[in-house]
Amino acid sequence: MDQAVERAVAYMRERCGEPLTLAEIAESALLSRFYFTRVFKAETGLTPGRFLAAVRMHEAKRLIESTSMSITEISLAIGYNSLGSFTKSFTASVGVSPGRFRRLSRDGRQGLPDPEPAVWPGGGTVAGTISLPEGHGNARVYLGAFRTAVVQHAPLAWTVVDVPSGRPSCYSLKNVPGGSWHLLAVAQAAGVGPDERAGRTVLVGGHGRPAVTVAADGVTSVAVRLRPVRPADPPVLLALPALDPPATVTARPGCASVTPAAGGAARRRAAGGRAAGGHLRLASAAPARSRP
Repeated sequence: MDQAVERAVAYMRERCGEPLTLAEIAESALLSRFYFTRVFKAETGLTPGRFLAAVRMHEAKRLIESTSMSITEISLAIGYNSLGSFTKSFTASVGVSPGRFRRLSRDGRQGLPDPEPAVWPGGGTVAGTISLPEGHGNARVYLGAFRTAVVQHAPLAWTVVDVPSGRPSCYSLKNVPGGSWHLLAVAQAAGVGPDERAGRTVLVGGHGRPAVTVAADGVTSVAVRLRPVRPADPPVLLALPALDPPATVTARPGCASVTPAAGGAARRRAAGGRAAGGHLRLASAAPARSRP
């Protein structure tokens, strides 16, 4: 991890409500503006301006969840002069309006992405295994294909996969449009030992840099490895479904497959859970040598 990038990210988080300039951010990193921009994008996958915008939206999420500030006060606190502009940007990034996000947060829930994503003619498939770092219990993983290196609305395809401790699990994303996309994952892993809840950890991973090239009507094989969050990781903006890790995950000798059924209700029943819009949910686990 580049220390200059870490300094810049810390500066952005501390002053996200101020009208920061690129020159000021580069100065915090002790680098020239042009060299800093190149190093920052290579490290984070985003320009400094886009990263700062994501930091501001993430801070807005935190304030909505944890304070009684009005939406107008929050928009001003993160540097927006127009409530309308803030509401539009927040909804585009998080997937729900600020008011709905507050209601969902108070109910102890998060919002789900669109249950019926667009169907991409000639879409391809991305498939492989998801593995956890050592020292973590079972995890529930949200995996999606995104246009940028930020987990934000709206993913091109997504699924939720349960991964057992110490063993990879299969996944499959179907109906992914042809092109180069960022395959990003967010998970909550249980702790190990007598109190699994006490040791829960947020993990991230995927192939955000470089992006994954998906061939139309083809299958792209990608192994996803999760890791703890790093200081310079772009913040997660999308209002995710609940990712409470399961107490048990049934391991099977191979990867089960489910053919997407017609109709939204049938798709939601596929693989016994959260699959939606023809995006395959694979709940079984398999050794690394198994093919999806």
